[in-house]
Amino acid sequence: MNNYLDSFYDWWKNIDKYLLFLIIGLFFLGLFFSLVSTSLIASDKLNTNSYHFFLKHLSYISLGISILIFFSFLNQKILIKISFVLFLVTFLTLFLVPFIGIEIKGSKRWLDLFFLPRFQPIEILKPFFIITLSLLLSLKNRKLYLKYFLSTIILFPILLLLVYQPDLGQTFLISMIWLALIFVSGINILLFFIFFLTVGFVASYLVIFIPKFEYIKIRLFSFLDTSSSNNYQAERASDAIINGGFFGKGIGEGTLNSRVPEAHTDYIVSVISEEFGAIIVIGILLIYLIFSYKVIQKINLLNDNTVKLILIGSISIILLQTFVHIGVNIRLLPTTGMTLPFLSYGGSSIISSALICGIILNLTKRKIN
Repeated sequence: MNNYLDSFYDWWKNIDKYLLFLIIGLFFLGLFFSLVSTSLIASDKLNTNSYHFFLKHLSYISLGISILIFFSFLNQKILIKISFVLFLVTFLTLFLVPFIGIEIKGSKRWLDLFFLPRFQPIEILKPFFIITLSLLLSLKNRKLYLKYFLSTIILFPILLLLVYQPDLGQTFLISMIWLALIFVSGINILLFFIFFLTVGFVASYLVIFIPKFEYIKIRLFSFLDTSSSNNYQAERASDAIINGGFFGKGIGEGTLNSRVPEAHTDYIVSVISEEFGAIIVIGILLIYLIFSYKVIQKINLLNDNTVKLILIGSISIILLQTFVHIGVNIRLLPTTGMTLPFLSYGGSSIISSALICGIILNLTKRKIN
């Protein structure tokens, strides 16, 4: 018993408490908004108990915080070893999606295995993809460009599986994280632009010439054409934000929130802004920025290139996903179905955020006992 208490004391002494409280604070903000706004909307639409989604959200956050503490508790070497194994396992689950996945609204992104609740494999894979890619890119090898070639061998099967689902948002996210990590790893700038242009060319070819991806072209043209009837979701989301103004209309006073599709996941910012005002959304963004700034401070103090890359990839994926989510809500970007880290409802999204933050907390711990 004393050994467990000593281990917990060492963990508590060495963990970055500022980061820990910021993370838990964001999770509980999501729970609060689930209780007072988005949970009731989703329950009304699906004719379920008023607190059905809140209770599920609570269970996801409880599991997420447990996972976060577990991963932050691990020895750093053990964390990296098990992360590679978990990357292989989660890649296998992603590979199974085209064969036994669950299709919802035209996209096959979820697995419903008999011993697990329904989950989205790519959300669980992302943290371990970052660690695996960082390990590869930090290798010291005489054949300098071999690691970049191998990184594409890891990347493209994931992109192909995502494109097949189809999942435009996650395809974009994984591609950008890969480009960010190879850039900061010290790649020759000319080679980086070759990689960048290759990704852009392949994406353009798929959208223009492959019938399966016609929906992406339609979505992009609809985004550019403000009069298009396909802009219903984006228009309702932006209307909700405008109606909320700077200080909001009050809890439960939103008139458009029930008309914002997927309010509890893809459009949570619209509902928060309408009921609580733009000032609260700005405050939430400041928390994200403070969290990111604190992680960047930690990165600047490190000498281990692998750890630096993992932390850069982890904070980049949170910031990029946040930017895309808010960009869609305010009509700066076309609809992608991207959740907001920490705040959006959804078990896979919450577990993904918890895994990423558990890894961040682990790698930013003090190295003294």
